[in-house]
Amino acid sequence: MKGPYKAILFDLGGVLIDIDYQATERAFIDLGVHDFAARYTQFAQEDLFDLFETGQISPQHFINKLLPITSPGTSPNQVYAAWNAMLGQFPPEKIEFLLMISKTTPIFMLSNTNAIHWDIVIQRWKNSCKLTLDQVFQTIFLSHEIKRRKPHPSTFDWVLEQMGMKPAEVLFIDDSPQHVEGAKLAGLNAVLYEPGKPLAPYFS
Repeated sequence: MKGPYKAILFDLGGVLIDIDYQATERAFIDLGVHDFAARYTQFAQEDLFDLFETGQISPQHFINKLLPITSPGTSPNQVYAAWNAMLGQFPPEKIEFLLMISKTTPIFMLSNTNAIHWDIVIQRWKNSCKLTLDQVFQTIFLSHEIKRRKPHPSTFDWVLEQMGMKPAEVLFIDDSPQHVEGAKLAGLNAVLYEPGKPLAPYFS
């Protein structure tokens, strides 16, 4: 891998925090939604999820849209819990690596996420690290806040502009092939991360 880079841009889910998409699928099946996998995956999703991830609908609106496809009597809290079932923990060794690398290289985050998941992410991080996310990352770009999503190259163009960096100066790490491809189209050095692997080898 060529380097050095002036900054590292990390994806969140699957790269920094453990993600189990099947856990949310199983949780929704338990609520009577047997075609959830066809509606939402790591690689593609219905418009409802896109709208939520780009901050165009509120968490309440999102939950209310999912309720009708669940079994009668399902509560909003059950839908909320099912949606969050995919979120795991931040592995301690990854937090240690982020703290170490951030001392010498500015690190940033770009995540396709939503307001419900982000609240849980903040809680999980607080349980694992004394420093806040904002103390470790220079800037955190969240799709529901910036109203833009990966893998669109224009999203990466916009993020680079905010970072004040040229594409060749930034290393991007993501676990979704389509996001890596979008980053490459924008000129970034992009690497496909294999979930569960240590981060350090990707920088050697």
